[in-house]
Amino acid sequence: MPLTKEKKATILTATTGKEKNTGSIEGQIALLTERISQISNHLQQNKKDFSTHRGLMQLVGKRKSLLNYLQKTDLTGYRQLIEKLGIRK
Repeated sequence: MPLTKEKKATILTATTGKEKNTGSIEGQIALLTERISQISNHLQQNKKDFSTHRGLMQLVGKRKSLLNYLQKTDLTGYRQLIEKLGIRK
């Protein structure tokens, strides 16, 4: 299920401060995190949906590469973002 415009706007406002700032690294990571959580919930109910599992792994890889880039360029922003989204433990 894709994200609605309202849901995207609230996620982007919470992370970047602007509603239409979809190009920022923080915004992209936040949107990917939301999609990953939705797909994870879907896969808990549909365990044999292997094509969706492959898509989930691709999204996790993309988020990981964006997080690595953010960590190299802005370490304090990286730490604030993972704390805000609750990604790493």
